Amino acid sequence: MDLLYVAREPSQPTARPPLLVLLHGIGADENDLLPLADALDPRFLVASVRAPFEAAPMGNAWFAIDFRTTPPRNDLAQAEESRQALCALLPELQARHGADASRTFLLGFSQGAAMALAVALTRPDLVHGLVLHSGRVLPGVAAQAAPPEALARLEALVVHGVDDDVLPVRCGREIRDLLAPWLGDRLTYREHDAGHFVTPATLDDVAAWLAARAA
Repeated sequence: MDLLYVAREPSQPTARPPLLVLLHGIGADENDLLPLADALDPRFLVASVRAPFEAAPMGNAWFAIDFRTTPPRNDLAQAEESRQALCALLPELQARHGADASRTFLLGFSQGAAMALAVALTRPDLVHGLVLHSGRVLPGVAAQAAPPEALARLEALVVHGVDDDVLPVRCGREIRDLLAPWLGDRLTYREHDAGHFVTPATLDDVAAWLAARAA
C-alpha cells in the first residue's frame, strides 16, 4: 500500500534535517495539519501523510469506525494495514528527502495519534519521538510493543483536552499510564482546558517540545 503525502522543506536548511511526519485524524486529509508547520521549528522537514482509506461522508481514515455499535467498532485489520504502510514509508521519506533517520518524529492528532503510537511502539527503530494530541491506545497495541530495551531512546509528548467529547481525557491518561513505565522522564504529559482540537496553548506545548529536540 502506497501512501500519499505532501512535504514542506525546512525554512532553515541543514545538511540532514530532522523529519516530522504529520498524521491527521479521521475525516481529514494531508492538508489538515500542514498549517501547523508554520508554528514549528524551521529546521524540520515536514511530511504530512494522507490516510489510505476513504471516510464517510468526507476525507480519509487510517481505519474505519462503525459508529452504529456501542461502543463503536474499530476495523483493526485496516489499522494494521495502515501501520505497516507507515512503517514502510518512514525509511523512504528519510532517504528521499535526505533526512536524519535518527531524528524522526511523528505528530498525530486523534486517530492519527493512535497510529503514531502503534508505529512507535512496534517499530521504535524508525522513530525517535512522538507527539500524541487528543489520541488513544488501539486495542492490542500494548501486547505488540517492542521489548523495553528497544524503547530506550523513545521520547513522547502527550497532550489532551479535559473537555474532549470525542476521545475523553481518560484516553490521554491511558496513553500516559501505558508509556510511563517504559519512558520514565522521557515522557511529558499535558492536560489543557480544551476540547477535541488544537488550541494556541496546545500548539505552544508541541512547538516548544519539538524545538528542544530539533538540534
